[in-house]
Amino acid sequence: MKASQIKATPSDSQNLTLASWIWMEPSETTELSNSISALQPHRKPAFDVFSPLRRGLDRLEVQNPKLARSLCRLIPAQCPFERDIELFGRTVLHIPPLCKLNPLYEEVVALRFRALCYLADVCGEDVTRFC
Repeated sequence: MKASQIKATPSDSQNLTLASWIWMEPSETTELSNSISALQPHRKPAFDVFSPLRRGLDRLEVQNPKLARSLCRLIPAQCPFERDIELFGRTVLHIPPLCKLNPLYEEVVALRFRALCYLADVCGEDVTRFC
């Protein structure tokens, strides 16, 4: 069948998948990676203002049940800013979670998780009230 005889409809183009495999010798892969890295500009690492706070939060160990409970109460399980604004029973506006804009979000969530794990594993408490 010739290429000119093949007719494709718009629905066929959605299901079209091409797959190919090639074998490269190890010397070719190093040459390829060297040429790719030569094309990319070298960036100077930017100064991170929050780095000391991140390290401090990551190093904080939860070894006190009272501290663990207060951390679980203070740090919310879900973003408190996410809202659905409804008018006459219909959602008019959705405000997305804004917590990811916090530069220390990952570290704070990890600290809450460590506190929950401490309460559940070491103290043997039921942590469902914090979830």
